[in-house]
Amino acid sequence: MTQLLSPEDALLVEGLRAGDEAAFAAVMRMYGRGMLRVAEMYVSSRAIAEDVVQEAWVGVLRGIGRFEGRSSLKTWLYRIVANTAKTRGVRESRSVPFSSLGDGGDEGTVDPDRFLGSGERFPGHWAVPPQAWAPEGRLLADETLEVVERAIEELPPAQRAVITMRDVQGFTSEEVCNALDLTETNQRVLLHRARAKVRGALEEYMQ
Repeated sequence: MTQLLSPEDALLVEGLRAGDEAAFAAVMRMYGRGMLRVAEMYVSSRAIAEDVVQEAWVGVLRGIGRFEGRSSLKTWLYRIVANTAKTRGVRESRSVPFSSLGDGGDEGTVDPDRFLGSGERFPGHWAVPPQAWAPEGRLLADETLEVVERAIEELPPAQRAVITMRDVQGFTSEEVCNALDLTETNQRVLLHRARAKVRGALEEYMQ
């Protein structure tokens, strides 16, 4: 397995194929929480998300023999749980396929009123520039983190999925594209819009 697997992941994959319970427990420890968060993006409750993850693990064990290592193990697992969650959401009429979810419309990422108009001396420049971030201690305060979490929860589903995987769970751009079946351009636009909205919520809170 010489594609994208790290030596550690290659050992885990071999363990899963051999039915090694220790390998399965290790994979669950490493990726189970993240898989649950992905599932929660597509269904209406944590209980349903937990069922989705259990169903996804069954799919993992059934499909591990066909896994060729063309993506990282994490990406492969997240794609399985995302597809499982989307199917469950559609079946229960509580969500729609990810491919049909809008990115929140064609709204701009920054309020146009914050730029100077064509009649101004420097059209297109900031009229109300972004405020400098507060000291690190304030950013890490509980209430500030709650603002971020609330802003992410209020995003359209596609934006919420991308920013959660990129900025919360640490996925690379390529991993997100593979897991959610997005083009690089679409992923970049969704992430940019999501970050802009979260930053706007933080700016409003800090002012």
